[in-house]
Amino acid sequence: MSRQLHFNLFLHDTGHHEASWRLPQADPYANLSLAAHQRLARIAEDAKFDSVFLADSPVLWNDPGRRPSGKLEPTVLLAALAVTTSRIGLIATASTSYNEPFNLARRFASLDHLSRGRAGWNIVTTAGDAAARNFGLADQPLHRTRYERADEFLEVATRLWDSWTDDAIVADKQRGVHALRERVRAIDHHGTFFRVDGPLNLPRSPQAYPLLVQAGSSEDGKEFAAKWAEAVFTAQPTLAESQAFYADLKRRAAAAGRDPDHVVILPGIVPVIGDTEAEARELDAELDRLIGPEYARKQLANTLGVDPELLQLDRPLPENLPGEEQIEGAKSRRTLIVEWARREHLTVRELIGKLGGGRGHRTFTGTPEQVADTIQHYFENGAADGFNIMPAVLPSGLEAFAGKVVPILQERGLFRTEYRGTTLREHYGLPRPANRLVLAGEGAR
Repeated sequence: MSRQLHFNLFLHDTGHHEASWRLPQADPYANLSLAAHQRLARIAEDAKFDSVFLADSPVLWNDPGRRPSGKLEPTVLLAALAVTTSRIGLIATASTSYNEPFNLARRFASLDHLSRGRAGWNIVTTAGDAAARNFGLADQPLHRTRYERADEFLEVATRLWDSWTDDAIVADKQRGVHALRERVRAIDHHGTFFRVDGPLNLPRSPQAYPLLVQAGSSEDGKEFAAKWAEAVFTAQPTLAESQAFYADLKRRAAAAGRDPDHVVILPGIVPVIGDTEAEARELDAELDRLIGPEYARKQLANTLGVDPELLQLDRPLPENLPGEEQIEGAKSRRTLIVEWARREHLTVRELIGKLGGGRGHRTFTGTPEQVADTIQHYFENGAADGFNIMPAVLPSGLEAFAGKVVPILQERGLFRTEYRGTTLREHYGLPRPANRLVLAGEGAR
């Protein structure tokens, strides 16, 4: 088969534009509604998307005065969605900084069992002092320390998933043997951050591991992705930046001894779709008019590490901003925003408008044909293996993409018309991991 696109739906209450909840047709309580999430997941599954994805953070994410800010715990929500869907993948975000490997390995293995092989884990290290203070810390660990912990976390989690062999359960009623004890092994991990005996209290799941997803674009983040990630969500606002990131990460994966084709790169795209260009631009303008600039200015200041009073709405960003090396939070997102503002000579107000639509992701306003052309151009020119679809408005933006853009790409032979597998790994064309403890010949206990 020829190479085909992959689509992940990034679910986000009423849509990714921060003012989407203010539209007359929006349900401002959609973030807490199971029915709303079920409807969106079914639309994406009917369109043959690879997966749906829920972002998360162990902290109140937005200013609650600005937009809907409540977040249902993603693995709980996805377990509910597993019941009302049958094929689409289910990806949840969870932090390696504020969880323990055993509990999280068990949670994702449970989701993979319940969904019959459709679970994915978006691995984050969680930036910000506010999150740290929710877990008894005075401030966040250093950026490099968070990634060192994440690396050991993945080492432990994968060994726990490997602590049962695939053939451990025999369920032999005649002999009274349910599982072969010698095929369930301790992992005896004693490391810098964790001491875990194991084994996991759950057999190996249908996919062996959940699909491992990552979204960091700092140097530490890219090195982590090259070692562990099987799908990468990234924010790149231009074609050139997407091409550079794509080539760099594929090179790093190869240098780490991995097949670069087994790292699926999915830039975010925020499509604002209209049957005509004028209709699309009208919706885009309406959304931008509804942005509350003072809320947005505070969030931008937090990302840049400055006092909000230094950001004057109708002037460019100040020249003396802290450098990336001084940021312990989201380093790559800070650099992306600053470079974007400098390159396009944006005022703070103009920058807020662009970030309000997609927080630094590629935004595109146009007709279904124009959106399809853009996606195809990125896909065929070394910038993407597919896209993280982030509709500006939900559910209407997803309905427009699924009903009008997807058929164009299917007609061009660039996107599936039917699922060819049952697991999330099969959707992404990725192999099921071999059991590393078996390969290493580690003894049974």
